Amino acid sequence: MPRSSRALRRFNYLLSETDAAYHEAASRLGLSDSVMQILYTVCDSDSGERCPLSEVCRRTGISKQTINSALRRLEADGIVRLEQAGGRSKDVCLTRRGGELAQDTVVKIIQAEDAVLASWPEEDVAAYLSLTERYLDAFRDEIKKL
Repeated sequence: MPRSSRALRRFNYLLSETDAAYHEAASRLGLSDSVMQILYTVCDSDSGERCPLSEVCRRTGISKQTINSALRRLEADGIVRLEQAGGRSKDVCLTRRGGELAQDTVVKIIQAEDAVLASWPEEDVAAYLSLTERYLDAFRDEIKKL
């Protein structure tokens, strides 16, 4: 079996360490990883208060079963409510209590991320985002070949 390149091993290491940092952030804030990702996705949406359920599933990469289980717990706790959004579509909406929880948790993560990017020179941010997008586009093209 061929070994991955040194660059790919380094890339995978950095991805896993980034995932571990987000897990640590969720743990420090008293959230499960799935709840953190759901709340984050809703807060990162255009409105910051509601997001299509399909978008939550797509952006988090979490299985629909895990998302639905987490959403049932969040609904029972009064953190979110699901609203019909036309046809069979639903939106995940923060309740007032959910908005308060988000402010105390995922908004702090978003602010930390923004602080990191704000501390970099603009050209470094532009280069990082451009290279990340280039990698993603090329990887998606390679996946189509599988």
